[in-house]
Amino acid sequence: MKRSVKIIIVIVAIVCGAMFIPWDVLRLWIAPVPDTVQEIADDAVDHGLEGIIVYVDKKGSKPELYSSGWKDRDRKTPADPQALFKIASISKLYIAAAAARLITNKTLQPDKTLAEYLPE
Repeated sequence: MKRSVKIIIVIVAIVCGAMFIPWDVLRLWIAPVPDTVQEIADDAVDHGLEGIIVYVDKKGSKPELYSSGWKDRDRKTPADPQALFKIASISKLYIAAAAARLITNKTLQPDKTLAEYLPE
């Protein structure tokens, strides 16, 4: 009886793993990180984003802009660093409200870098 229960548990675990593990995310987590920011932006578009703009501002160097995907897919207009996306303006409001609340609760310190909060 105990042996059959153990076998059933193993089978259920395998089936659940096959059905519920987000394999795409796991594959991305295991895969090596691309060498350039442009490759990361291109990968994001390959995984379903319409278009993406990445702004990198390092202290002591000139800001850099990267883009990939489409500004307007129907007209075949590629994304460029000056392209505007509707979602960007909407998401800024949520991010600003969440950041203000975290700063008020002393959970977030604005003088720390993002790397200190997300070392991975």
